[in-house]
Amino acid sequence: MERILFKHAWLMAVLTVLPFVSSGQEKSSVIPLVPAADWRQVDSHPLPLAQISDYGGIPPVDKEYGVKELELRTYQLGKTKTQVVVESATDPIAAYGLLTFYRTAEMQPEKEVHFAFSDAHHTLMVRGEKFLRFLRGKDLPLSASDYQALLVFVGGIKPSAGSMKSMPAPMPPDGLVPGSEKLLLGLEAAKRALPDFRTDLLGFEQGAEAQLGQYQTDKGTSTLMSISYPTPLIARIRYGALSNFLGLNQNHGGDSDYGRRIGTYVFLALHAGSPESAAALMNRFQVSQGVSWDQRYVSERSFTMQLVHMFLAIFLLTAILLGGCIVAGILFFLSRRFAARFFPDAQWGKTDEDQLIRLNLRT
Repeated sequence: MERILFKHAWLMAVLTVLPFVSSGQEKSSVIPLVPAADWRQVDSHPLPLAQISDYGGIPPVDKEYGVKELELRTYQLGKTKTQVVVESATDPIAAYGLLTFYRTAEMQPEKEVHFAFSDAHHTLMVRGEKFLRFLRGKDLPLSASDYQALLVFVGGIKPSAGSMKSMPAPMPPDGLVPGSEKLLLGLEAAKRALPDFRTDLLGFEQGAEAQLGQYQTDKGTSTLMSISYPTPLIARIRYGALSNFLGLNQNHGGDSDYGRRIGTYVFLALHAGSPESAAALMNRFQVSQGVSWDQRYVSERSFTMQLVHMFLAIFLLTAILLGGCIVAGILFFLSRRFAARFFPDAQWGKTDEDQLIRLNLRT
């Protein structure tokens, strides 16, 4: 036995030392995904919606997206302080709409931080139903890494998975002018995004949601718009009104407007220049429809957790019913005792033994 162990001792030694030798020959490299900075929040207080104009916003537009008030936060790193304006929209779609409305062509996406766009003055970010404005003046003594650390500290790398799923699909990227995409939910925002368009024809009061973007074509720049409606009937009526007032699909030269309707969607190509250019733009949208009688419900919980929640709900319902029966019996008993003590002549307080049954039989 000792000879066998001595014979293979050299092999065990080589296998033990080899990992340390190979690790010493390789250079270790660590790439920090999040820059380190000791940011902390030092103040927070609410502000009325009217003061959003002091930070680059438009009160009627923000109100259309569901914003009722602001929250002004102050963050500090060492002796440096900066402010962040937080707006609570109706839902992630409305918050995303605010981001698209206020984003300009000069704003560039932040590296490694999703749904955040910056210029020399401020940064816009959306996280769930929150729309955030990071105020960055020219005299703010912050390095790029410290500023990125602030963005990550406040909003994280990206929104949650749930809010990502609820966000609308972006406009087709091919030929899209950067910063021109807009998601419109009301007339105030539409009037500013489309100053030369009959925005009252879109039908926001009937639940319309419009997405638009500027696209480069062989004839110049064209506006591609996608409008969604709650039902196909509303879409058909609105498309008819747009056709009558705008003269859709009639070649009038470079300012001609074209459109089509598919189900609950209406697509418009404004100032397309030619029917071919308009068709090429509108063909970028693909609408699929289907009917399913037994569509399976997709839940975020696993099948086991669904069974556990179902049994817990059954036990809870049983406990509530039993508790209700016990409480009803106690109240019934106490009411009889109460009537017997304070209303001795009442029939309700008397026991069955005290009652005399008369049959009134006559022979």
